[in-house]
Amino acid sequence: MPKASDITILETRCAFEPIQFRCPIKFGGRVMDKATLINVEVRVETRNKKQETGFGSMPAAAVWAWPSTAVAVDQAEEAMKQFAADVVELAADYPDYAHPIDITEQFEGEYEHQAKLVQQKLKLAEPMPYLAQLVAASPLDAALHDAYGKVHGKNSYNTLSSEYMNHDLSNYLDKSFKGEYLDKYTLREPKPTMPLYHLVGALDPLTPADVQKKVGDGLPETLGEWIKYNGLTHLKIKLNGDDLAWDVERVLAVERVAVEAQSARGCAQWHYSLDFNEKCANVDYVLEFLKKVKQGAPAAYDRVQYIEQPTHRDLKAHPENKMHEAAKLKPVVIDESLVDYESLLLSRDLGYSGIALKACKGQSHSLVLAAAGQKFGMFLCVQDLTCPGFSFLHSASLAARIPGIAAIEGNGRQYCPSANRRWKVQYPPMFEIKDGTVGTAVLNGVGLGF
Repeated sequence: MPKASDITILETRCAFEPIQFRCPIKFGGRVMDKATLINVEVRVETRNKKQETGFGSMPAAAVWAWPSTAVAVDQAEEAMKQFAADVVELAADYPDYAHPIDITEQFEGEYEHQAKLVQQKLKLAEPMPYLAQLVAASPLDAALHDAYGKVHGKNSYNTLSSEYMNHDLSNYLDKSFKGEYLDKYTLREPKPTMPLYHLVGALDPLTPADVQKKVGDGLPETLGEWIKYNGLTHLKIKLNGDDLAWDVERVLAVERVAVEAQSARGCAQWHYSLDFNEKCANVDYVLEFLKKVKQGAPAAYDRVQYIEQPTHRDLKAHPENKMHEAAKLKPVVIDESLVDYESLLLSRDLGYSGIALKACKGQSHSLVLAAAGQKFGMFLCVQDLTCPGFSFLHSASLAARIPGIAAIEGNGRQYCPSANRRWKVQYPPMFEIKDGTVGTAVLNGVGLGF
């Protein structure tokens, strides 16, 4: 039966906000020094005519979502912006009442067609990847969840039970989830604090000797300075994936800097995550890399908490890239390939032992796959997209509401801190980092939590 709590969409608005970085970030062989936020507002109404407005924001991040040799980054970003605007405009004509997860599922059925229209309009040399479609549409999904929570005067994570949802999880996953709802796989209150993962990009200076040109804005310039400044305990290291000697030395160099900086402040325990951004040719590269890191610095090897997707994102085209042997040593999480339940099941068959959730793939998508990951006993983490302001708080709220998430990524404060200014005033525990943690207890308001 239809729920009295269901919403319909009255009005939508899509706008774009350019963001300039204070310094470039390099990952997967690509460099990014600016971004464009896709900002979406949605006004919704319940069956009893109560209205509220929700907001969603996310960087377009074509460098990550659409790496291509046929379509330039600027052209890919423009296509993603066009796609976002088209989907938001389409949403304004939504004729029914439903829960946000069902509304988003219905819209997803239109993505392929909308992407083809954008390709034709902009004369693109290749179709828009589904991952890029998800990223571009994610602000709309977030705005729907935000509005839904607000119109009911509740945190949106507390509107995921049978009281609000029209279908159980078997509708989105498979029959093994019959009778289960998302409230089983989410927390009723956010975790009060969570460790912050700091990004060590491939261009980032580790020591003063590495600094070629100072930014000079008062923020740290080197890894050692960042560790002291934020009291960091979690470092995410970007690696090349096609240069074994460089990758091994990069981790050993990070370890040397971290040991000195942590010793100076009396910290005995910290962690690393490793991200090859799909550049490894095969699992043998990963195994040899881990072997050499362990030989060079056993303590650094022990600090590795997990490894992000090391090989090509097209799992079906590369079934030979099995991760079983690497996953025996460290959790190996699927990231770029994780776009639906089918890809999750395939990644498990290929030996992946964890999943990387991203708010940029959609709030609905992330919640449903988080439930699957928990049921399967997989390692879970929430990844960043150099998200500033609202988008960072959204990503953090997701991490704070899912059991088992170990830490929060947040590198907007490193690369584009100017976009955090007004949010920093409202939520200082999330942006003023002194002990290596963010104060997620503040993310307990109505809507998405802030």
